[in-house]
Amino acid sequence: MCGIIGYCGPKAASEMLLSGLKRLEYRGYDSSGISVGQQNSGEPHSSEATLSIYKKEGKIAALRSIVPQELPGFWGIGHTRWATHGGVTDVNAHPHLDCTGEIAICHNGIIENYMALKERLEKEGHQFVSDTDSEVVAHLVESFYTGNLESAVKAAVSLIQGTYGLLVMHAQHPNEIIGARNGSPMVLGVGEGEMFIASDVSAMIAHTKQVVYCEDGEVVRLTPQGFHVTDLKDRPIDKSIEGISWELEEMEKDGYDHYMLKEIYEQVDSIPRAMSGRLDDTQAAAVLGGLNMSERELLAVKRIVILAAGTSYYAGRVAAYLLESLARIPCTTELASELRYRNPLVEEGTLYLAISQSGETIDTLMALRELQRKGGRVLGICNVVGSTIPRESDGGVYIHSGPEIAVASTKAFTSQLAALYLFTLKMARMRHMAWPQGKRFISGLRALPGNLAQILQNAPALEALAQKYHSAESFLFLGRGINFPVALEGALKLKEIAYIHAEGYSAAEIKHGPIALINPSTPSFFIVPDDHLRDKVISNMKEIKARKGPVIALCTQGDQAVAAVADDVITVPPCDEEFTPFHMVLPLQLFAYYCALQLGRDVDQPRNLAKSVTVE
Repeated sequence: MCGIIGYCGPKAASEMLLSGLKRLEYRGYDSSGISVGQQNSGEPHSSEATLSIYKKEGKIAALRSIVPQELPGFWGIGHTRWATHGGVTDVNAHPHLDCTGEIAICHNGIIENYMALKERLEKEGHQFVSDTDSEVVAHLVESFYTGNLESAVKAAVSLIQGTYGLLVMHAQHPNEIIGARNGSPMVLGVGEGEMFIASDVSAMIAHTKQVVYCEDGEVVRLTPQGFHVTDLKDRPIDKSIEGISWELEEMEKDGYDHYMLKEIYEQVDSIPRAMSGRLDDTQAAAVLGGLNMSERELLAVKRIVILAAGTSYYAGRVAAYLLESLARIPCTTELASELRYRNPLVEEGTLYLAISQSGETIDTLMALRELQRKGGRVLGICNVVGSTIPRESDGGVYIHSGPEIAVASTKAFTSQLAALYLFTLKMARMRHMAWPQGKRFISGLRALPGNLAQILQNAPALEALAQKYHSAESFLFLGRGINFPVALEGALKLKEIAYIHAEGYSAAEIKHGPIALINPSTPSFFIVPDDHLRDKVISNMKEIKARKGPVIALCTQGDQAVAAVADDVITVPPCDEEFTPFHMVLPLQLFAYYCALQLGRDVDQPRNLAKSVTVE
């Protein structure tokens, strides 16, 4: 949620900020703004400057339309806002100013004690113009400022309760930006004679691949010549510069109409990438060196708990089913947001897996910290290299999905599954899975890209299905066993991007309440692979048909029994039943995509949603 970027260097700051904010659009936002420092003499190193502020509700294009094309200025900060406190208005957009108009701030996160701080500041004579919690930061910095901007920022954040990724600039400090982090991502970009600071590497990848990741409690001072990092007690912190492996081209649409469609098609390549170098054919096992656990430690695991949110939670539910059935280890999946506040019992022999595409999901991160505080060992499964969860976890696996720009996750879901299947294989081969079964499992993994390529060829049928059903006001998605979480994910995708109400259920649960919803205008989307529960699901389909409910079936090629019951059928290639979630989720992604197109939705940036959820 929200995005921040700062720049200081020899180039026009306004263009650097606007282009950076454009690359942060995927995070989700409803307004944006920039503050640019303009040296009064026109020289980059002049000691006299003023700040020019431009902010606008709506998309970046609306902001760009009000920013002068030749706006001078060599340093500045920018922001995309996802409203939490105060409505979506120009006034509530960032940056916010202090009373003097010389201090500008951009803030990601939530200040929990802002009302108390605001009341104190108002008594001191400060005047507020917005309804946001963030504006208090500008006035706090003003109240502490005596000539040293960095010291004023440190004094201000020491009073803040909550989360922040904060950028501050001052008219009397040309070419200087102060950044501070607590619970909201922040990364530095190191260029030649220029510096960047942002919530995401995507904002700066067009200009540098040299980055420094900031940690909670750190404050950084940026100038075009470099950076200096300290803690809140002024103690210097040595930071290492790391390289970004992503290429700018990976973040482009590459001829596709939408990022989401591109990322659906990229699964043919992203799944093999998640498995690359991690399959041991000789031992019929998986190689996952990043777990930082010995064979003895892994064998001592008695229970696994998976914590995640949203789509990652559904990937975890698939994995829980697989781990219990193949590795014979008790496994549960927990919503990270609930686990954190439940005072969880951390027992000896329990291993925790934290799943997050961005590696910054606040609920999952806070649950991870709570578990570690109680002595739990937590492994991270993430996509973004260098993000917070991989850095703070005790080990883990990168899924190497590549940049996922669309808000609704697609390729990251199946790459998470691939990593979790590898983990399952590793654990299973250490316990009850025989070598021939391990070889067959590896063969099933290697067959996935080819099978998914076949499914993608069926896209026109899914587009026609969307044309037929997109006007429905409500859907039921129904599956059994390992595909029950896939039904939940299919319902989520339709809600996220098409704004159609949809619910996912176990098909067995249809008669325990949801069957009351069945009518001729409410389609039921059944997931019916050729597995040990197929006949049960067909019986559930017949229950819906008997009540005149439209039935859509997603089944294995050549299944005549399913086709005889369903009104519409989409087929996928045959496979062993443990791999059916990969086959079944891709058509559901395409169906949601085409329904959204039919309804004229903003596919890549659906309303009210954000790619990286960094506030509670």
